[in-house]
Amino acid sequence: MTPRTPRTAHAADGPSRIAKILFNTMADVAMELTHRSPWELLVATILSAQCTDRRVNQVTPALFAGYQTPLDIAQAKPAELEALIKPTGFYKSKAKYLIGCGRMLSERFHGQVPATMEELTSLPGVGRKTANVMLGTAFGQSAVVVDTHVKRVANRLNLTRSDNPERIEQDLQRVFPQNQWTGLAQRLLLHGRYVCLARSPKCKGCALYDVCHWKGKQPR
Repeated sequence: MTPRTPRTAHAADGPSRIAKILFNTMADVAMELTHRSPWELLVATILSAQCTDRRVNQVTPALFAGYQTPLDIAQAKPAELEALIKPTGFYKSKAKYLIGCGRMLSERFHGQVPATMEELTSLPGVGRKTANVMLGTAFGQSAVVVDTHVKRVANRLNLTRSDNPERIEQDLQRVFPQNQWTGLAQRLLLHGRYVCLARSPKCKGCALYDVCHWKGKQPR
């Protein structure tokens, strides 16, 4: 897919102003999925699909106590694994993905989570979003995670005109310096989760109010 420059109707310094505001107002941000290793982060991220991070964090302590390694998960009985992760929703599919990941990691990657996009997306249940979470958070690489929050905020801020996650990823990569990708995407995600909500955005207290030209913006 050929990258394109997002069509923006505002000043060329818009992205830099957005980044400056986000980094100034959100000095310290952290991954909200509790984990102690790349393996635990991979499991938690798979479980987070269509589920809140808070709910995942309630489930993973018991899960990791019983299944500490990829091999443990690979050898798990589906019904027992499903019972542990049921509160996260779609538990049958997620259990299948986790067991498949455990097997592939054990058989092909010596029990270690790989650190490349190609290898990560070869794992069952791992798409670009999950792979970028791993690259950026677990391995310290420059990565743009595009979830539903980033998608919404990026469109409202006119950083993209696309609904396609991969296209949005490319658009954000083009308008922000590579050394900002991971931190910027995490801040966009948290901004969408807590401020720029889908149905009732908190425009009055939004730090980005003056650089936001979304037609649905609420007056202060």
